[in-house]
Amino acid sequence: MHRTRPRAGGSPAGSPAAAPPRRPCGVLAAAAAGLTALALLLPATAAAAAPATGPAPATARAPGGTLLMVGGALDDHNTEVYGEIVDRAGGPAARIGVLTAGSVPPSQDPDAGTPQARNSEANSAYYAGLLESHGAGSAEWIPVDLDRVAAADDPELAGRVLAMTGFFIGGGDQYRYVTTLLRDGGTRDSAVLAAVRQRLAEGAVVAGTSAGAQIQAGADMITGGASYEALRDGSSPGHFEDAARLGYLETGGFGFFAHGLVDTHFSARGREGRSLRLAADTGHDLVFGVDENTALEVTGVGTDNERLRVLGEHAVTVLDLTGATAGTYNGRWSVEGVRYDRLTAGDGYDPYARRALPAAGRTELVPRNRTAQRPGYDVFGPYRFAGTALDLAGSGRSTRTTDYTYETGPEFAVGFRKPASGYTAWTADGRTASTLTGMEIEVYAP
Repeated sequence: MHRTRPRAGGSPAGSPAAAPPRRPCGVLAAAAAGLTALALLLPATAAAAAPATGPAPATARAPGGTLLMVGGALDDHNTEVYGEIVDRAGGPAARIGVLTAGSVPPSQDPDAGTPQARNSEANSAYYAGLLESHGAGSAEWIPVDLDRVAAADDPELAGRVLAMTGFFIGGGDQYRYVTTLLRDGGTRDSAVLAAVRQRLAEGAVVAGTSAGAQIQAGADMITGGASYEALRDGSSPGHFEDAARLGYLETGGFGFFAHGLVDTHFSARGREGRSLRLAADTGHDLVFGVDENTALEVTGVGTDNERLRVLGEHAVTVLDLTGATAGTYNGRWSVEGVRYDRLTAGDGYDPYARRALPAAGRTELVPRNRTAQRPGYDVFGPYRFAGTALDLAGSGRSTRTTDYTYETGPEFAVGFRKPASGYTAWTADGRTASTLTGMEIEVYAP
């Protein structure tokens, strides 16, 4: 379908409707209920199962535990991320519990018992072996999955969890973690989850990849969806068979991460659009989109001094809708005034001041004397959104550019702009942008 395209960076006219009231992404109310349930379920013998000295390696750090949320596709040789997990769990003294309830159980895996097996039991052995190869003293499966839902309320198993110094949550489908480890429609912890939550508060590390990162989110956790369909159709509460339909769980995941929505496989799968739409629909100010083989680390979890840092290969995108306005333009959904920060390894983020903290040694990029490249009309293609932003950052002649969705029924445009104030591109090598702070994003149907 032929369309007349607006000039690069053209903004939708008119007066969009006001955005819905913002809602903070807090921890689940399940925490208190779950810990109470754990105290009632655990006999004295189970509580005594922990070593007399306690999990000192994790507890010896600053108050509050540590989260590592990996965007998926974590490379076996990513020593930066695996090393951080193992170190924070106690290194040679670490006792790491592996949760793989996001995978199908052996009974649903046609390859169970073969080298091709990809079920909960096989995946747990895989992750345990990796963690031990990276220096963990021991790593063992916490045997909860769709075939063992009742095990999550076993006092003996919960007692074993209380003796662990760290946890690794594997990928799969985050909704399986909801159905296996949460109770009463996602409002109450099982005994095992309550024990994990207690250990996190005491200083343990909780790491997860893909669905294992997504499940750490709080209210309105994403359950699925694709960017184009999300912009066109909006979001709906629930978990859907249609993988393109933007769904979310109002009660959320485990609620370990309290600063905003979380999305994974972010740039590789072009998930910027779906996260923007869900944040606007549900009233969240912040989205943290984590790329593959990359981790967002949160220290001091549960305290008033949580700090965020990026580790790994690619980036963490922060979409800040604090000053954004969502409405309609040309009869379609639109949003403008979104702040876009792109953070790479070593960069930090202050979630209270909502301020990016570029890594030490980075300097402001001096753009080249060129214009931004002409877009190729697939803004949600793999790494395309980030690529367009980085290209604009490197242009000394352009202050804005626009890319478009591949689909045209309707077509959506994404505008990127370098504001006169508040925007900076940072470089580690003196030639290319590695970190972006304060770029502005808008989405509309031209």
